[in-house]
This record gives sequence, C-alpha cells and structure tokens, in this order.
Amino acid sequence: MSKEASSNERDPKDIIAMRVAKELKNGDVVNLGIGIPTLVANYLPPGVEITIQSENGIMGMGPAPSPDNVNPNITNAGGQPVTIKNGAMFFDSAVSFGIIRGGHVDATILGALEVDQEGNLANWIVPGKMVPGMGGAMDLVVGAKKVIIAMTHTQKGAPKILSKCTLPYTALGVVNMIVTEMGVMEVKPEGLVLTELHPNYTKEQVQECTGAKLIISPNLKSME
Repeated sequence: MSKEASSNERDPKDIIAMRVAKELKNGDVVNLGIGIPTLVANYLPPGVEITIQSENGIMGMGPAPSPDNVNPNITNAGGQPVTIKNGAMFFDSAVSFGIIRGGHVDATILGALEVDQEGNLANWIVPGKMVPGMGGAMDLVVGAKKVIIAMTHTQKGAPKILSKCTLPYTALGVVNMIVTEMGVMEVKPEGLVLTELHPNYTKEQVQECTGAKLIISPNLKSME
C-alpha cells in the first residue's frame, strides 16, 4: 500500500510504524523488534539516517531483501532475512549484549502482549504456550534510553493496555511511549496520558478500548 493512501485506507500496522518513525533522530542507534517495529525503517523522515542493531550480532542492518536476493546466513534475531548496509559490523552475542546493557542503544521499539499504566511490559509468553524464549527483550527494555511499544490497540477485541498486566512480566516500569492505530500514549508518574488522537477515532472510543483510565492531555493533538 502506498504511503500516499488516506488514513482511512492505510493498514493499522503502517499507521503505527509511520508515527513511531517520527520519534527517531538522525544518528540514533535503534533496535527494532519483530512484527510492526520492523516496518518503522520504511517510514523514516527525509534526512534521518539511523543505525539498526540486532541482538544476534549485527550493527548496520538494512531493510528486508527482495525474494531473489535472500542470503539465508544473514538474518535478524527472529530468523528473518535482512540486508546489510555499507560499513555494517558483525560480532558475537557477548559484544552485542554489552552494547545493549552498556546503554548504547538510543531507542528500542517492541511489540507487546500487554502494557499497563505503570509502564510495566509483558511481551514474551502466554502461559501454556510453547515459545523459544524471551529473546533480548529483557535486556533491551532496561538498557535502551527510550522504550517505545508499537502494537495494535486490542487483540480480538480485548484491550492490550491495562491498569495492571495479567501475563508474566518482561520488565517493570520501563515503557516510555505506546503507539497504536488509535493514538499515542505516554507513561507518566500520574498515569497514561493520551497525547495524540488518530482522526479515525474519538477520545471516547479510545477509552472504551483501553483497560486503564486515560488522562487526556490538555494539549491533545491529531496523530499524523
């Protein structure tokens, strides 16, 4: 779907990725999680160049390759084929997590199963379901300077933004911002503040789909 499509026609995932991309600054080192976060690189503002880090040992990752240009030996942490930019580096997991734990990642953008009003995050397991592990999320959310959750607002109609997470935690009090197809919420000491509202929705609709009480910013603006 083209970037020029109206907001009524765009896929919710693209709406989210486009808004998250505006948070990134030229020169940032960024870790993009699997799913919606990987789309963010497609919508960077003109003149903004970022360095994408992958916890399996890449600094300088590029976009997904075309079907005829896949190298099965070059993948991101989720096993998806990727390309590599000029000047990229490969290193082992010890160096990769040293970068993350050392505070050298400016922003990490992740999906989530649940986020709550205290900035607590649950994004790695649903009890009773098989998973390969929590990956690097637990390190990323405490090591990165900014944590942005990019996700759809609900799952099969059920809120994913809650007053308290019900699933096993990834980390506590780490989330700075939540971006969904409905709007932008910032985690503040007083709670979840709705700072931007997508034109397709009303404040009442967003609150109805949220399992926590939202604080409406006095400077609420349109999400574009």
